[in-house]
Amino acid sequence: MKNTMRIAGIVLLALFALVVGGQLVLAATVGIVLGLFGLAVLAIKLAVVVAIGYLLLVGFRAMLR
Repeated sequence: MKNTMRIAGIVLLALFALVVGGQLVLAATVGIVLGLFGLAVLAIKLAVVVAIGYLLLVGFRAMLR
């Protein structure tokens, strides 16, 4: 009976650790994915600003010639 209770306790503890650990891993994964998505959006915005700046510079150069 004592071994059965010990095994049941270990199984319940492992199940609890699996559920809590799984949620932590899922939250970290979602955070990483959203972080990468945010970085991609930031890179696109930076590329658009650089492209507009380049077009303005080329336009001013063309006007001065």
